[in-house]
Amino acid sequence: MRTSRLGRSGIAISEVGLGCMTLPTDRSEAIRIIREAVDFGITLFDTADLYGQGLNEEIVGEALAPVRQRVVIATKVGNRFEPGKPGWTWDPSPAYIERAIEASLRRLRTDYIDLYQLHGGTMDDPFDDLVDLMERFVEKGVIRAYGISSIRPNVIRRYLNGSNIATVMMRYSLLDRRPEEWFPEIEAKGVGVISRGPVANGWLTGSKVPTPDDAYLGYGAADLARAPQLLKEVAPDRTPAQAAIQFSLAPSAVCCAIPGASRMEQLRENAQAGKLAPLSTAQLERLREAYPAKVYTEHRPA
Repeated sequence: MRTSRLGRSGIAISEVGLGCMTLPTDRSEAIRIIREAVDFGITLFDTADLYGQGLNEEIVGEALAPVRQRVVIATKVGNRFEPGKPGWTWDPSPAYIERAIEASLRRLRTDYIDLYQLHGGTMDDPFDDLVDLMERFVEKGVIRAYGISSIRPNVIRRYLNGSNIATVMMRYSLLDRRPEEWFPEIEAKGVGVISRGPVANGWLTGSKVPTPDDAYLGYGAADLARAPQLLKEVAPDRTPAQAAIQFSLAPSAVCCAIPGASRMEQLRENAQAGKLAPLSTAQLERLREAYPAKVYTEHRPA
């Protein structure tokens, strides 16, 4: 497995991580997948307190407890939920986050979190107080680094210019190239991009057959059907999913991709993408020409 660095934190990670949100609900099977991921060389595991109202963190914590010193755990905060009640509200207040991190540490069975991420963010958040809190967490050793998970360019720029974030997590794939506009600015600050959704909700794997009404970010059924076929044509020595993951890893701003896995076969296929040769310049250009980059139309900096 190729390795990388988690943005300016310098923390060593596998180039392909595991997004834990889509793990199976069966606890024993989920733990088996996580531990198999470790055996495959995956070292970055991303979860959030919101997933399963803490259950996902509990599973990740139990699975990784025996190898805690060998892995990097990332989790997220800010979406406040009441156990047993549906839905959540956005609460970026330092008072809430100080309580939430204690709960995450307990569920994850650890005394520190490698990467603590704000799970969203708006321009109305108490920015200075949030940054001060994260810096205090770092000083206390409760977290090693912090970042944000956001697709809002105005929020991203605010953190790039006013904090020591290590990473920005963004949805990025062949079908969603909107983040590319902001990669130079992110990279110039020494911040790494974590690519989530590299297979675009499964549309790039070839396992989903679109119906006439299916759409994804403006792409219709014909575009969705064509994408995995194109990936297979461009990179016939690997699966469409592996080519899609490697496409998301190609920009120098991207430090890792975190595809999810609900089955062991998916995990093995995804992990192999971190061991195959990267896509060539010619292969990347053909893919980019077929699916040009769009831009974010909302939440743009003034």
